[in-house]
Amino acid sequence: MSKRALIVIDVQKGFSEFDLKGERNNPSCEENVAKLIAAFRANAQTIVFVKHNSKSETSVLRPGQPGNDFKDIITGEPDLLVTKSVNSAFYGSPDLHQWLTENNIAQVAICGIQTNMCCETTARMAGNLGLDTWFVLDATHTFAKQFNGVKISAEDLAQTTAVNLAGEFAEVITTVSAIERINSK
Repeated sequence: MSKRALIVIDVQKGFSEFDLKGERNNPSCEENVAKLIAAFRANAQTIVFVKHNSKSETSVLRPGQPGNDFKDIITGEPDLLVTKSVNSAFYGSPDLHQWLTENNIAQVAICGIQTNMCCETTARMAGNLGLDTWFVLDATHTFAKQFNGVKISAEDLAQTTAVNLAGEFAEVITTVSAIERINSK
C-alpha cells in the first residue's frame, strides 16, 4: 500500500481572532480537517502538522502567544511536526521534502488555513516537486481581502485557488472524496 501524507497547515487558534473581524468562508473547515485526520489515522497513513511561528512581534501566531497553539481539533501526535515562518511548509524545519523523500512518500493531501495563502503555496510547491497532490478544498478556509479599493470575498478567493491549482499543481477534491479514496486503499 502506498502512503499518502496528510499535511495539516496552520490550524492555529490565532486565526479565530480573524473570524471575529468578519468575512471567513467555509465554517465546516475544522470539522473536515478533523475527519481527515481520523481517516488517515484509521488507515495508517502519514500525518504532518505544520505550525506557523511568526517572527513579527505583533502577530498572534508568534511563539509564546495563545494564538500560536493548535486549535482543539488537532489531536494526537503527528508523524512529523514542521514549523515555519513563511508561506510554504516546504521552507520549514525540519525539511519537509527531504523527510517525505526519506520515507518514500510521493503523495500528499493538503488542508488547513488559509486556502489562498499557506495552503495554496504549499500545494504549488508540492506539484512543482513532482508530488501527487490532493488539495482538499472544503478542509481549508480563508478570509476576504481588500487591496487598492477592491474587496474579494473569502469564497471567491477559495474558488480562485481551486482554479489556480486544478490540473497544473494538484487535484482539487472534497473531504468526502479524500476519505473514500483513503478508505479504499
